[in-house]
Amino acid sequence: MILAVADTHALIWYLFEDERLSRPAKQFINNATKAGEQIGFSAISIVEIVYLIEKAKINPDTLTRLLEATSAADSALVEIPVTGQIANKMRSVSRESIPDMPDRIIAATGLSLNIPIISRDGKIKVSKIKTIW
Repeated sequence: MILAVADTHALIWYLFEDERLSRPAKQFINNATKAGEQIGFSAISIVEIVYLIEKAKINPDTLTRLLEATSAADSALVEIPVTGQIANKMRSVSRESIPDMPDRIIAATGLSLNIPIISRDGKIKVSKIKTIW
């Protein structure tokens, strides 16, 4: 079962064991993994990772690490496609409160599955969407 949706930076920081991933977020992911549960991430995060690599903003190995992590049969990370249902749910995510399109898609993904978002993004945290950070 998918317990939460990680935003792009939380996902990257988890993959690289980066200290910027908060202790509660890391603990939540680790506990889910130990319990055999999963953490989802939106397919938009893959697109965002490619874009950030192209802009030399993140480690160029990020996409490879993510794809390797998700290819394992027992992977704790699972890709969630961007669907029409999620696009429709974006209507309930105010563009004024969360203006960035990838963040709105990630928020809508969590809302459509009725699960929290793992994010330090201040705009997501102050919205009506439950966050873990």
